Amino acid sequence: MSIETFVQWVISLVSDYLYVGIFTAALLETIFPPIPSEVIFPLAGYVVSQNKMEFFHVIGLGISGAAGSTIGALVIYLMALKIGREGLARYLKYAHITDDHLKKVDGWFAHHGEKVILFGRMVPGIRELVSIPAGFLKMRMLKFLIFTFVGSCVWSVSLSLVGYYFGIASVHFFG
Repeated sequence: MSIETFVQWVISLVSDYLYVGIFTAALLETIFPPIPSEVIFPLAGYVVSQNKMEFFHVIGLGISGAAGSTIGALVIYLMALKIGREGLARYLKYAHITDDHLKKVDGWFAHHGEKVILFGRMVPGIRELVSIPAGFLKMRMLKFLIFTFVGSCVWSVSLSLVGYYFGIASVHFFG
């Protein structure tokens, strides 16, 4: 299956099964980064506007997507926890990431871990990666889940609102 076919399937999933679709798409997007959340959530908001659904559905879809993202992030966190720092270091050497680099990450994450998780969930390209240091540095799981969910809510609700208001504007602009 090509990436284009997979993305089309995700778009159909969101369009056809709204809440379950956005949850599933967000879960997959977190584990398989080629699916861009920057497309998924605005699409969901747009679908709400075009189907003349109540506004609260935009928020509900954002929360549903955040739940999917959080579960996906938990999978990555648990894998990093299982592999551990030493195991991860073996793989990272192929990306030219040294033990000194990891030590810097250790210190920085120890002081700013909650902020990294919270704000990292709102940055494309970083969203999926912040779970790795949280896992291998053994951040408390409950703390990780709370900051992941809150950051994911802000991200997914914001993007869903963009799609919703774009849909409303397109109706007014294009008739």
